[in-house]
Amino acid sequence: MRLTVTTPLAAIVQVEDAVHIRAEDSSGAFGILPGHADFLTALAISVLTWRDARRSEHHIALRGGVLSVSAGDAVTVATPEAVAGEDLQRLESEVLTRFRQQLEEERSARTESQRLHLAAIRQIMRLLRPEARYAAPPG
Repeated sequence: MRLTVTTPLAAIVQVEDAVHIRAEDSSGAFGILPGHADFLTALAISVLTWRDARRSEHHIALRGGVLSVSAGDAVTVATPEAVAGEDLQRLESEVLTRFRQQLEEERSARTESQRLHLAAIRQIMRLLRPEARYAAPPG
């Protein structure tokens, strides 16, 4: 099988001889073998592992993304960020922890941005009310 892993800036992995691929989505881990049915899923922050024709295992940490299988022999992963490495322990402990922390920081920033946006809308609505225009200013 052909395996391609890309980020917005680069193709991180391009192999032609993958015989088994293991990935993870929100429902859990799954495997892909040659001849797999067409498939599309959103990946979790996880490590994708593949075995080549020489039975060597390779790993890449993914910051989520989308995995698609087409024609039973082409697996494509598009992810915002990926780190390849042979040390599975390091990828799982350091890289995935960093990816999860970045995701939480992004969620927090989005929440704060929405909070500020709603506060601005409330203030505008308060100023646009007809009764607010003719009321005496405070103080």
